[in-house]
Amino acid sequence: MTQPVALVTGSSRGIGAAIAARLTARGMRVIGHASKAHDPDTIGANLADPAAPSQIWDEAMERSGGRIDVLVNNAGLFAANPISLSDIEWLDNWEDTLRINLTAAAELSRFAVRHWLADGRGGRVVHVASRAGYRGDSPDHWHYAAAKGGMIAMHKTIARAYAAQGIMSYAVCPGFTDTAMADDYLASRGGPGLLADIPLGRVASPDEIAAIVTFCATDAPESMTGTVIDANGASYVR
Repeated sequence: MTQPVALVTGSSRGIGAAIAARLTARGMRVIGHASKAHDPDTIGANLADPAAPSQIWDEAMERSGGRIDVLVNNAGLFAANPISLSDIEWLDNWEDTLRINLTAAAELSRFAVRHWLADGRGGRVVHVASRAGYRGDSPDHWHYAAAKGGMIAMHKTIARAYAAQGIMSYAVCPGFTDTAMADDYLASRGGPGLLADIPLGRVASPDEIAAIVTFCATDAPESMTGTVIDANGASYVR
């Protein structure tokens, strides 16, 4: 059988690196992505560049011989954007975060859906969203919450629109995870005080989130398409 291929954005560290490792262990060929290529299996592209998603997709298709079975939209930007900034600074930060966290994921999802519709084999897309998409985030992170909320809505739309064609969509919503991206935020929000809001008493590990993503990419029943899986230590329950 042909080895299945997964394209994972933001695979150089944290959750993305853990996802890549788990998918590889499951026998998939993983084509990774990072802002800068650091090994032969990683495509380097800055998602703030409007041309980056098409570059990533085209290069991944070339490397894989024209077949991608799974897309994992994991790359993200988490940076403070206080309302006290100048108008242009605030808007620039807003647009950068929306482009990286939502628009790039939408473009890659579109390329994947078109590919799967054309070849008739179907495929799976897994979106790494966030608790913030439902609960909201800090006063400095309107843009992050809005992007993740948009990702969840996009995911549900894909699931409803293409299930009959064998295209499955799943979303995972982590809370705080022990990654470099969250360190500054945890410190700025009080560290141990913030942990008091998590009944589990700790943040998630990248491997915990990767385990859920891998399940969605490989083993989740098709009837679960459209599902959003929370992984936040019961800090937000629906």
